[in-house]
Amino acid sequence: MTSNAHSSGFLDRLAGFARRRRGYLAVAAVVLLVALGLSALHHLTRQIRLADVRAAFYAIDPRQITLSVLFTIASYIALTFYDVIALRVIGRPLRWRTAAMASFTSYTLSHNLGLALLTGGSARYRVYAAAGLDGPDIARVVAIASATFWFGVFTVTGLGLLIHQGPVTLETLVLPQMAVRWLGGAVVAGAAALIALCAARPGLRVGWGAWSVPLPSFGQALAQIGIATLDLACASAALFVLLPGASAALLPAFILAYALAIIVALVSHVPGGLGVFEAVVIATVPVDRTALFAALIAYRVLYYLLPLGLGLGLLAWDEARRRPIKALRDLRRVLLGIAPPLLAAACFGGGAILLLSGSLPAIPQRVHHLVHIVPLPFIEASHFAASLVGTGLLLLAPGLYRRLDGASLAARALLVAGAIFSLAKGIDYEEAAVCLTIALLLQMSRRAFYRRTALVARPLSPAWLFSVAVVIAGTGWVGFFAYKHVDYQESLWWRFALSDDASRFLRAGLGIAVMLAGAGLWRLFLAAPPGEADHPPIDRVLAVVNEAERTDAALALLGDKRFLFSPEGDAFVMYQVRGTSWIAMGDPVGPRAAWADLLWQLRALADAGQGRLMLYQITPDALEIAIEMGLQIIKYGEEALIDLPGFALEGGRMRTLRQTLNRFRTRENARFAIIPAAQVPAILPALKIVSDDWLLAKGHGEKGFSLGRFDPDYLALTDCAVVWVGERIVAFANIWKAGERRELSVDLMRHVEEAPGGVMDYLFVELMLWGKAEGYARFALGLAPLSGVGGRRMAPTWAKVAELVFRHGERFYGFRGLRAYKEKFQPEWAPRYIAGPGGLGLVKALRDLNALIADGGEPD
Repeated sequence: MTSNAHSSGFLDRLAGFARRRRGYLAVAAVVLLVALGLSALHHLTRQIRLADVRAAFYAIDPRQITLSVLFTIASYIALTFYDVIALRVIGRPLRWRTAAMASFTSYTLSHNLGLALLTGGSARYRVYAAAGLDGPDIARVVAIASATFWFGVFTVTGLGLLIHQGPVTLETLVLPQMAVRWLGGAVVAGAAALIALCAARPGLRVGWGAWSVPLPSFGQALAQIGIATLDLACASAALFVLLPGASAALLPAFILAYALAIIVALVSHVPGGLGVFEAVVIATVPVDRTALFAALIAYRVLYYLLPLGLGLGLLAWDEARRRPIKALRDLRRVLLGIAPPLLAAACFGGGAILLLSGSLPAIPQRVHHLVHIVPLPFIEASHFAASLVGTGLLLLAPGLYRRLDGASLAARALLVAGAIFSLAKGIDYEEAAVCLTIALLLQMSRRAFYRRTALVARPLSPAWLFSVAVVIAGTGWVGFFAYKHVDYQESLWWRFALSDDASRFLRAGLGIAVMLAGAGLWRLFLAAPPGEADHPPIDRVLAVVNEAERTDAALALLGDKRFLFSPEGDAFVMYQVRGTSWIAMGDPVGPRAAWADLLWQLRALADAGQGRLMLYQITPDALEIAIEMGLQIIKYGEEALIDLPGFALEGGRMRTLRQTLNRFRTRENARFAIIPAAQVPAILPALKIVSDDWLLAKGHGEKGFSLGRFDPDYLALTDCAVVWVGERIVAFANIWKAGERRELSVDLMRHVEEAPGGVMDYLFVELMLWGKAEGYARFALGLAPLSGVGGRRMAPTWAKVAELVFRHGERFYGFRGLRAYKEKFQPEWAPRYIAGPGGLGLVKALRDLNALIADGGEPD
């Protein structure tokens, strides 16, 4: 009994560990499969020499390459009809051009990167969502297209096994002809049964729960087999024509071997079947293995890499085509938007090229010329350094994908260094040209990398760890394959000579290992990132926000913050973590009796996470608590507050606003309205047009944390003030309301560039008059940063700097202009403060705050 309990507990702990680490376990499994594939490939090619493979590769003539390219085109055209049939099966047929775009971009990504649902599925989603399909229909298309592929592959494989003459040989494994016939017959019988089911039960649906997929009709099922057969025949022919002197009699057996290799590669989930596909083909095709290995390398380039480049180009073109490009500024914005993921992939590829070059022998003729220019020790050091640069580029690629400016700067430096080392180690001008091209593209698009954060603050994802492991394992295998006939001895590590490429390979491998170990230790000593942010139900947050005394409590609805609730659940403090800074937004929300406990709890969390606490835009009501916590107090600016019961447009000081109101009501044909929150979703498309135009005119992206952004879920929670001119919405602002009509304010304020001058003045005046009529106590017009900060002779340094920036920093930000604009509404000014650590810690916290706002409120 006790033994069973212990066993059950162990299994539960093991299952829990597997659930928590399933991403890394999946990566480990795939890396293991890649290693097994490369090991099998190494065993199958043990008698092949690199020089012979190189000679066979260069012996492939242009006619063979042309035929392979033509068969590749035919195969990818056939692949497009998988989606055409799938769209007809679900009853949502689209133009062939749309289906072809989705299919081609999807398959080029999934063929090379694996993870078909994530890579290929995302490409299909972008194309089909733009064409009007919803998520469930797109999922059905993906499922039916995948089923078509597998249905066709298994059917062709079954037919091949059924008509195959003689046994099937897989290196040392031999399947007798009788077993082959029985296996083929079973597969064909299963396919025939499925076709019969489609014919007998038209309209039958299969699925799970509420989600289901219709089965194809009898004609559609036959078309699926026909298309899959054509695709498989063309894809295998693209490899077959690269073999020198291959006879037509070999083609049926070759197609069977190709189909088996495809099945094994896909079942293994290795991206592109790297190593696995080649091992099965070499083991099953009875031809000269040297020529076959060279043909497989050429096939990788022609059938996988070239379509991948074309597919990425088409995705970029489609992205640009679907955006309204009216001028060069719009085009540049589109290009900057797609630059980070493309350049991250390019940087990763550049690192892989440098590592692969370090695993292969240098070209003797180039080294012979180089030795007369560069000393031998420098050649050796350059070979070592180029491999280190390649490893560094692999590690920097995730930072480029996340738009980190530090990653962009480091990648540019490494790429230039890689180009220099490539030339110095063997006049590898091809690699140098690739590195310099990527560096130039990074330099040209440096504005796209705007996130100011440290790359090492976030661990690499399982996907990136897997990618790095695959590249290093693959290049290591290439090196050991190239030097398999070298007698490895200790002296190899210390031997320096022009012809000792094996020694260079070993030293480069050691350098890669040292660099990866250093990166791992570096991450090991970093402070642990904060745990996953909990996302309380919006109703729980709204219940507290609706009773708040101030309207800026509505910043909790943006969805970009963490929450710490009081035990009673009637108060919370909202905050976010950036780098090592824990930044609270404003005063705690809720009864003041709970404020002190909430802020002290937040400080304890920051201390446990080795971070620093900063309170941003707090009011005088929270100052006493901040002082008790030992935080340094800095005046941030002043908030404009308007007493609504006393608000009126009479008098000379309100003349401009009064004239603006009259002009819009009479000459501009303008209409003002308050749209209730329940009706806001209906006008969101029109508001999106206004928002996009405003962002384009301002030349920056969305902000966050202390500022709202255009988020449909967020906007649907608040009323919205809109201004029509004619039948078009030209301006809007979503409305914040404090409980019991204490305060009224706005957050997102945007207008189109062509709107009449003064449209926001008109919107504010109308909204204030409406709030006065509704009985609101005051209107919060927002902050004027650095306003009211005195820079007297005895004031602290920060105050003097702030006062100087406020007076003379108009070219960077309109500090004085913003205060002057709000001053015309005759407000009362209330101070706001920042409370944070002293000294350099405050500077770092302010840097993290700036990055947090600029990045849309997203954590590091």
